[in-house]
Amino acid sequence: MLGVVCFRATRFLKTMGRSHGVEDRRSRHCPYLDTINRSVLDFDFEKLCSISLSHINVYACLICGKYFQGRGQKSHAYIHSVQFAHHVFLNLHTLKFYCLPDNYEIIDSSLEDITYVLKPTFTKQHISGLDKHGKLYRAYDGTTYLPGIVGLNNIKANDYANVVLQALSNVPPLRNYFLEEENYRRIRRPPGDIMFLLVQRFGELMRKLWNPRNFKAHVSPHEMLQAVVLCSKKTFQITKQGDAVDFLSWFLNALHGALGGTKKKSSILTKVFQGSMRIFSKKLPHPDLPPEEKEALLLKDEYQEEMSESTFLYLTLDLPTAPLYKDEKEQLIIPQVPLFNILAKFNGNNEKEYKTYKENFLKRFQLTKLPPYLIFCIKRFTKNNFFVEKNPTIVNFPITNVDLREYLTEEAQVTEKITTYDLVANIVHDGKPTEGSYRIHVLHHGTGKWYELQDLQVIDILPQMITLSEAYIQVCCSFLTFVIR
Repeated sequence: MLGVVCFRATRFLKTMGRSHGVEDRRSRHCPYLDTINRSVLDFDFEKLCSISLSHINVYACLICGKYFQGRGQKSHAYIHSVQFAHHVFLNLHTLKFYCLPDNYEIIDSSLEDITYVLKPTFTKQHISGLDKHGKLYRAYDGTTYLPGIVGLNNIKANDYANVVLQALSNVPPLRNYFLEEENYRRIRRPPGDIMFLLVQRFGELMRKLWNPRNFKAHVSPHEMLQAVVLCSKKTFQITKQGDAVDFLSWFLNALHGALGGTKKKSSILTKVFQGSMRIFSKKLPHPDLPPEEKEALLLKDEYQEEMSESTFLYLTLDLPTAPLYKDEKEQLIIPQVPLFNILAKFNGNNEKEYKTYKENFLKRFQLTKLPPYLIFCIKRFTKNNFFVEKNPTIVNFPITNVDLREYLTEEAQVTEKITTYDLVANIVHDGKPTEGSYRIHVLHHGTGKWYELQDLQVIDILPQMITLSEAYIQVCCSFLTFVIR
């Protein structure tokens, strides 16, 4: 009896083994792999079924590039495979390949390049070498590109956001943090918190921009911008031109908060960009008051100068007022100002009047701590009730060796060992205030060359040409950071 049982058990196992073997072979060999069209694959857009518009269980057809939901009978992907004889599909969440309508999993190493484009990954060794060479890579479409120096698609009017995202993607410590998803995967957020979507989408965009195995030499920031529209409650949109400084300010603070940062708790944003300053503020009497009343008010405590400490993620630099009238000989002259003239705002001595709705204040500033990366925002636009006016003054700035020691307090000059900065990114606004466009100059650390990026266009540029532009936002790197890298 025992022998019969053993015989039957052995026969059952052999049958199961043959069955499993058939299924295993079937899952590994698909006759339709040569129908895959990599030139139509684009994983930059929102992962929505093209018919049901659902995010759930979405598959990409690898023959036409469209997205469909499900793979069971009567599902959109199943029907598409029968109607059009498109048989190879990729689950955009699990990264598994399937053959439809037969509905079996395909396991083939030749498909690994597709999953890598969908979800690039970076090792610590790979990340550490990103800034050490200038190797050109060839995309599937035949174009060559430098990872990180990649055009961003201007969907309609989102170039103001594109240039900020490109500038931040070329700040190595920030980039390195977001290239490794493990750095922020375990950050706990309240249930239903949508702001963390910014972190996820920014990380995905960084990995696409620095992907050495792209199918094309540009990236669409569609999913990143969808998150921006949602998280900013439509303050920043894809279809309407925005202000790059406004977007930068919101994005840095929103990303800091989404990473769990607070005023007291740091994040990668504050570690890279945050400095501090002293603000000396003095309330002024109303200008229409008689001189005797002004003198009396200036003796009161509330009109005495007060000092406060404040942190910053960027410094706003004020341009001198552009001349209103020009004679015939000066028609073509564009006003210019040295960078150090507008940096004098932070020398602790220069005072400037600031007006609020009810009160006026006289303020002066002095720096107490410099960050590894310093952002300058040059105030070019003046808004009033009727229109926005742009100041076209050219700022004459050195590309390297900008020393900020004289703008530090005496005690900070002792503690801050490195006070010299080099330019690494320069955002430019061209044209009228409400109808203009943005472009960016970026230093590629591996080659030491400068590149100009405007939407999908990427060209190399001489450093001398950068200083002739209407700079709007500048990102500078401390010399110490260069040495450490």
